[in-house]
Amino acid sequence: MRLSRKLLAIGLGTAALVALNQMFEHGLGNFQINPYYARIINLIGINVTLAVSLNLINGLAGQFSIGHAGFMAVGGYTATYLTVYHGKAIAALAGSTLSDGVGASLAMVASLAVGALAAALAGLLVGIPSLRLRGDYLAIVTLGFSEIIRVLILNIPAVGGATGFTDAIPITNFFWIFAMAILTIMVVRNIATSTFGHALATIRGDEIAAEAMGINTTRHKVLAFVISAAFAGVAGGLSGQLFANPLNPQNLNFVKSIEVIVMIVLGGIGSITGATLGATILTVLPEALRTFDRQFPGLRMVVYALLLILMMIFRPQGLLGRRELSWSWLGAGRRTKQPIGRSGTGGLAR
Repeated sequence: MRLSRKLLAIGLGTAALVALNQMFEHGLGNFQINPYYARIINLIGINVTLAVSLNLINGLAGQFSIGHAGFMAVGGYTATYLTVYHGKAIAALAGSTLSDGVGASLAMVASLAVGALAAALAGLLVGIPSLRLRGDYLAIVTLGFSEIIRVLILNIPAVGGATGFTDAIPITNFFWIFAMAILTIMVVRNIATSTFGHALATIRGDEIAAEAMGINTTRHKVLAFVISAAFAGVAGGLSGQLFANPLNPQNLNFVKSIEVIVMIVLGGIGSITGATLGATILTVLPEALRTFDRQFPGLRMVVYALLLILMMIFRPQGLLGRRELSWSWLGAGRRTKQPIGRSGTGGLAR
């Protein structure tokens, strides 16, 4: 019964995403979504994938990585390269083209899979030697990796070099962006509630105690790092193939990694719901302040930074802390105390 319910939920969710994608792409009757708003919504989905995936290593495992932009770049450039140079051949396998839904979907699946694999491999190569380090040392290593990737991309003409991958084919759409965001949330949530996730939480609490309990801390941290990097690669593949958003090394420097960290800090480190909320707020807020920027040119980012500073002063644990939103919150105020147990005579057990 549980399996049938899950399959039904997946089917209904997929149908809803397809319907929403149709509305985003072609509108609904006379109703057409403003392309500017549609772009912001798509960026929210990509940023949710980035934030939730980083929350796995920075929040759940308690490590401090600032190289997420590097993994995003590896996955993004790999996925986009595959589509640009081999996309037609992939679409032809289904007797279709990249301009057709079937061919584009097949190319999208292949590019995201390869991008995720490349980013995961990069995460493994970085994670094995560096995750024996802790705290600031790990942050420095991941930052160095991110910058190495950026400099290498600047010197590869096949992917556009310093000008960016302007040959990218825009096959990303609402369906793929939010399907991957939901998949990321589900995977990270299942990891957090699994035995593996409990081991990561133990490592976060006290790594020495975790080792004393027999937990292979390096193995657990590397695996979490690889999974996090893979989803960052998926986000990169989505971003690189989004309309009018070509990959550019200047947009994938350490500042991008800091932006993602701020998202999870704002929402609450360790909270999947918080990471989602933080990604949404920090994608919308800079755009919402553009009206202010027209009246007071140059002050938009000052106000943006000031709001974040005030947030950290008055709510340092983030909006949700480590809590997760659930349906039970809606009925929290209506709950009444229930007896812990009953004795055989019908009285309360003490």
